[in-house]
Amino acid sequence: MTVEIGRGKSGRRAYSLDEIGIVPSRRTRDPEEVSTAWQIDAYRFELPLVVSPMDSVVSPATAVAIGRLGGLAILDLEGLWTRYEDPEPVLAEVAALDDESATGRLQEIYTPQRTVRYYKTVLDAGADIFVIRGTTVSAEHVSGQAEPLNLKQFIYELDIPVIVGGCATYTAALHLMRTGAAGVLAGFGGGSGHTTAAVLGVAVPMATAIADVAAARRDYLDESGGRYVHVIADGGMTRSGDIAKALACGSDAVMVGSPFARAEQAPGRGYHWGSEAHHPDLPRGARVKVGTVGTLEQILCGPSAVADGSLNLIGALRRTMAISGYSDLKEFQRVEVVVTPSAPPRR
Repeated sequence: MTVEIGRGKSGRRAYSLDEIGIVPSRRTRDPEEVSTAWQIDAYRFELPLVVSPMDSVVSPATAVAIGRLGGLAILDLEGLWTRYEDPEPVLAEVAALDDESATGRLQEIYTPQRTVRYYKTVLDAGADIFVIRGTTVSAEHVSGQAEPLNLKQFIYELDIPVIVGGCATYTAALHLMRTGAAGVLAGFGGGSGHTTAAVLGVAVPMATAIADVAAARRDYLDESGGRYVHVIADGGMTRSGDIAKALACGSDAVMVGSPFARAEQAPGRGYHWGSEAHHPDLPRGARVKVGTVGTLEQILCGPSAVADGSLNLIGALRRTMAISGYSDLKEFQRVEVVVTPSAPPRR
């Protein structure tokens, strides 16, 4: 629906996940009989969760632990874990910083993105999946300063599946799918402490972004003669209900960070920050205190002793799917949803 903003400008009405509700069906199932598995290329995962490449969340140890629980964790190629032989003292320093000095110190610790420079080292080390993630990633970057990364050629030359994004429109997603990517990130990766909307004015509500990118997946499936590109919702999902609604809007999996930054094993020590927080010229995020709520296993699989959706993310998803009558994620993408009159208050 297009609405008139003023005489000289109109815009399409878009919806956030908070404005979406999942409708139960006439048929229900037992949660134990529901499958939350998904597969990208040759890799099958029991949980539709990809953990964001953030130093406050993913270390080699937590990546292994999340993998054993059935999820997929991404290690930041230019993060502290690849930058230092022992990053623990630096992580302890970041956690001890006061709010006023945190951003400046993060800028000193990190450097700009250099995907092409390091990717061969990663491949030689035995990586299974390569992720190119930014606030926005396009298939056609125009630069008069330097030769941009040719995504199509880059992906073609790799022998492993590539996930690329973010994007938030049908057209941008379709172009990324045509590069040969195995998966596309829908959204801008915005979450706790993310200030892209305030700094750049760039914002597309997640429910609409996911649905638009999922439509591009459907049309590209026809265009390519059957090639299915996975859609991974990325950004703004902090509770179990957010994850369920992202999948209901059409994503195959979700990429999350802050829920796992609250794990006892998280390297951020109760603090959370993303790559946007240490941009050398224009930071678009902050280091935020998220606290600690439980172990990785409790956050993923429970049990939960709180009623705020921060623990047992997969148990909640199973119950949502069971209440809706769906036995697997592909079916669940067809669930009926409604637009709520107003966003419910967050606690």
